Amino acid sequence: MKSNLLSFFLLFSGSTAFAQTTVYFKYDEAGSQRYRGEDAAAQAAQSQTLRQAATTEPTEEEKFWGMIQIYPVPVRDVLTIGWTDMADELIDHVTLYQHNTLANVFSRKNLPNQNRNVKINMSGMFMGVYILNFQLKDGRTISRNIIKY
Repeated sequence: MKSNLLSFFLLFSGSTAFAQTTVYFKYDEAGSQRYRGEDAAAQAAQSQTLRQAATTEPTEEEKFWGMIQIYPVPVRDVLTIGWTDMADELIDHVTLYQHNTLANVFSRKNLPNQNRNVKINMSGMFMGVYILNFQLKDGRTISRNIIKY
């Protein structure tokens, strides 16, 4: 009994001899751990991450989607697609097709002096996922999924 009590005392006193520190964890938007450590360093790591995020330039695709308006998504009856003058110079043609088929539901060549606001009647189409495809004049393709309910 004395040996059990002595080992318990040594175990307890040994564990209290270590310094108690609080460990903080920081995660990014995807849930990946970015930092593990003490609070002062966590604040420095977080401010560095914020500075890096503020200095990154948007990609070409993000700039393109900033010039495009697609509404309402998800769509029930009429899908409206609009774009700015700057996007008009980039777009060669616009295509909308159903996700599981290759047949075009809608296709339009972007010609000068056309209306930059397109309305597509989707009321007679099946529910599901459609792909809105922008073919750019430089050969790139930029797509977005559209849900029809």
